[in-house]
Amino acid sequence: MAKVEIYTKFLCPYCTRAKQLLERKGVTFEEYDITMGGPKRAEMLERANGRATVPQVFIDGRHVGGSDDLAALEREGRLDPMLAA
Repeated sequence: MAKVEIYTKFLCPYCTRAKQLLERKGVTFEEYDITMGGPKRAEMLERANGRATVPQVFIDGRHVGGSDDLAALEREGRLDPMLAA
């Protein structure tokens, strides 16, 4: 199973949607709450090429984007192969 990381903020509906999609697929993920900023927010900005919105999702270190990007991968049938890697 691929390593999945997700940067989130408290009460973010897009974060909830992304996490629910991953949970429905039985994926275990590492969640980084950046509500209060700090070093994890700076890390996210660097890893996501300056994208400051949440969530930001990474699969095996590869930036796949936010909630809409994750949902698009699922619709296109490209998410499962990424998660199985």
